[in-house]
Amino acid sequence: MNTIVEICAGSLESCIAARDGGAQRVELCSALSLGGITPSYGVIALAKEKTDLDINVLIRPRGGDFLYTREEMEVMKKDIETCAKLKVNGVVFGALDKYGNVDLEFCRPLALLAKSLELSFTFHRAIDRSSNILKSVEDVISLGAQIILTSGGAVTAFEGLSTIKEMAKIASGRITIMPGSGINSSNIVEIAQAVATNSSNLANNLNSSSISFSNKLFAQVHLSASQEITSNRKNIDSNTNKLNLIDREFVKRETSKQKVREAIDALSNYNL
Repeated sequence: MNTIVEICAGSLESCIAARDGGAQRVELCSALSLGGITPSYGVIALAKEKTDLDINVLIRPRGGDFLYTREEMEVMKKDIETCAKLKVNGVVFGALDKYGNVDLEFCRPLALLAKSLELSFTFHRAIDRSSNILKSVEDVISLGAQIILTSGGAVTAFEGLSTIKEMAKIASGRITIMPGSGINSSNIVEIAQAVATNSSNLANNLNSSSISFSNKLFAQVHLSASQEITSNRKNIDSNTNKLNLIDREFVKRETSKQKVREAIDALSNYNL
C-alpha cells in the first residue's frame, strides 16, 4: 500500500520534524489552539526553502465557524495568490452556509482561483460540521477539489471510520478521502486500509511532485504527531505558574519526529 502521510504542522520547526520523520507532505497552518488559521508569509517561505516537502497551506482567516463574509473571501483570495507566488503544492479551505450545507457560491470562486494558479485544493474538516456529510461529498466533488480531509463527523477518525468508509464509497476514485484526527501508530494501518483504492483512479486528481504512482493500493492520512513542549523560561514565579495552569502560555505543541517515524514504520511493517 502506497500511503501519503500528511502532517498538520503549525510552525517551521514542525515542518522540519515532519520532514526528518519521513512524511511526504504537510498542511501548514498557525494557531493550532484555534483549530488552525493561515500561517504568515515568512513561515510559508521558509518552510518551502528549508524542506523538500509538498506544502499545502491552510486558507482560513480566523477561528470560529465556517460562515464567512465577502470581505473574508477577499482576504482568502489574496492568501491563495500569495501561496501561488511562493510555489507551494496546494491550498486547504472550506465554507458552509447557515444551514450547514457546503457553501458552493462562496467556495467556487476560491476553487477556480486555485485551479487557475495550478494549486491543488483540499476541502478541510468543515465537512465534519456539515448537516449531511455524505451529500457534502458530492458538493465538494462538484467544486473540483482533489482531497477531502475528514474525521467522518466524529471527534477522531477512528471513531468516525464507518462514515469515512461510506464517504470513500461515494467518492469512488473521483476524489481522495483523507482521514484525519487522532491518528497514530496504533491505528494508522486500519484507517489507511479503509480509504485505500487503486492509484490509477487518483493519479490525475493529485498535484504532487514527490509521489510516484503504481498499481498498488493507495491512501492518504493526516495526523499531527505532536507533543507538548514546555517553555525554557527560567524566571517563572509562583503567580505566573498559577496562570500557566489556566492559559498554558508556557506550553506549545510541535510535531514530534519520533511520532511521525513510528506512524510511518507501522505502515512500512504492514504487508498487504
